[in-house]
Amino acid sequence: MTYKISLKLRVEREAMIAKRVEASDEFGETIYDFRSGTFTPKVISLPVDVPVYRMENCRAFSAQQTEIAREGLSKDFFEKGQELTTAQQAQHEILVKLANQGTESVTPIVTVLEKDGQRETILISSTGVVVNGNRRLAAMRELRTGKDGSVDERFTNIRCAVLLPDVTRDEIDDIEADLQARPQTKLDYDWIGDARLIRRQVGKNRSIKQVAERLRRSKTDIENVLQSLDEADLYLSEWVNKPGEYDLLQDGQQIFGDLPKAIAKKDVNIQNASRAIAWSIYENRDKISGRVYRLNAAFGKLAPKVLGILEDQLQLPIDYDDDPVDDDDFAIDIDDDGGSKDYTPIIEALRDEDSKDDTITTLIDACETAIELDKGQKNEEAALKALAQVNSKVAGIDVSAAGTSTLPAILKQIGSIRKGLDKIEDSVQIRQKGGAADADGEG
Repeated sequence: MTYKISLKLRVEREAMIAKRVEASDEFGETIYDFRSGTFTPKVISLPVDVPVYRMENCRAFSAQQTEIAREGLSKDFFEKGQELTTAQQAQHEILVKLANQGTESVTPIVTVLEKDGQRETILISSTGVVVNGNRRLAAMRELRTGKDGSVDERFTNIRCAVLLPDVTRDEIDDIEADLQARPQTKLDYDWIGDARLIRRQVGKNRSIKQVAERLRRSKTDIENVLQSLDEADLYLSEWVNKPGEYDLLQDGQQIFGDLPKAIAKKDVNIQNASRAIAWSIYENRDKISGRVYRLNAAFGKLAPKVLGILEDQLQLPIDYDDDPVDDDDFAIDIDDDGGSKDYTPIIEALRDEDSKDDTITTLIDACETAIELDKGQKNEEAALKALAQVNSKVAGIDVSAAGTSTLPAILKQIGSIRKGLDKIEDSVQIRQKGGAADADGEG
């Protein structure tokens, strides 16, 4: 990174832009839905160092908040840094990283500009604030001076379309939202940036329906995006204790998008426990084979089953609000909806750093088991696989290190397990006898 920000005074920028707009006879792309009509901005040429980055750009929101959290910056560092060199430099570094990002199907902006030069105008305000094209500006600034000190004259001056002098902050927000809504110019925000844009639109006292219409999306989609961002904020603040570090959530669109629907209309206890399952799955996604979202049912409809298995495997005392536990009965009813149970011990176990690795392994096994059991007749080997997992767990138990005080509880667990196995064995034998009888009848 070679470019260093050198801010020109706002009054100087404004005077330069006004003079060049007055002299220009070139027009850019028409902006629709602007003040109940359309507006076609004039196009001018400006030195590459004149425009300033817009700090409220939703594309950079995740990286901004992460920078604030990790560097201990003031919460309004970027918000109030529009005319500050330090904030503009930090924004430049964020935007350069974004401009270098690409996928298998999307070429990085830096690569495109380096090959073809500037093809599209940058949209700016009358004071030089970039409304659309922040990443392109950052890329061109970097490309202007090579590592060997050579200058690429294609990026000495850049073409800019200029908005009206009296355009308001809200109107700029709406222009950004409209650009995001148009299929042919849809901005490639990360999912957090997209959610931020929606939240900002709702913050203007617009109804969900109005925001949905502006962004050309369904009301349900808008509601779910907002709920997903709420869940993401909760995860960062309550689970990992890293509020604002949205970069941690770049892979989380699927799981945080599914979470609000998965816990809707559920008891608060099961909601909290379901969140803990979902957050633990996301946090430990590198330990899960296959696609992570295949376990989504584990924090949705199968959450009570998963929690029942965890309760049994972790041997944790679970409080029942409405139906006290019989101390002599450790059997778990996995069909219980879990609404009356307080799963705080399980949640705390999933957060306990000292035993977290073992607990997470148990959680993943519980999720897999619950999903296999749910397949039922669709998978003839589900029961066998579940028993194999239980057998593996039992084989790995070493009571030599168990505390003396836990021995009575261990014996009760053994008794409960034995009863459960007896029931399974009886069912298997009945089925086998029935099969034999059928075979005899056919003879």
